[in-house]
Amino acid sequence: MYQLKTECDFDSAHFLADYHGKCENLHGHRWHVVAYISSEDLGASGTQRSMVLDFGEFKRVVREECARLDHTFLVEEGTLKPATVEALEGEGFSLTILPFRTTAENLAHYLYERLVARGLPVSQVDCNETPLNCASYRP
Repeated sequence: MYQLKTECDFDSAHFLADYHGKCENLHGHRWHVVAYISSEDLGASGTQRSMVLDFGEFKRVVREECARLDHTFLVEEGTLKPATVEALEGEGFSLTILPFRTTAENLAHYLYERLVARGLPVSQVDCNETPLNCASYRP
């Protein structure tokens, strides 16, 4: 089995609804994402001969997905009043409304699904919310 990995960072704010502790308050992270792709075989011909995938293509796709979340307020759908969302957007804040609680575990799963949907043979995604705390998702 061949495996490649690439890494990317993004900054965003979030809070955890129905949580009792510091993370119930709005705060930010420098999220560090590590994506892995794997394949039993290497490309047989053309530009990608003897490669799982060109690193340039792999990095580009992962960075595009991280850029979608960079410098946004990650909000679990339904956790803010509609008037609050409207006021924040009216002030020009960038919100990314997600259908899940914005934990590192769920972000790892979300990014995994986004990368698979873009055609990458993803085997695992790690999502660090701090340098010492990492959640991973693999099917």
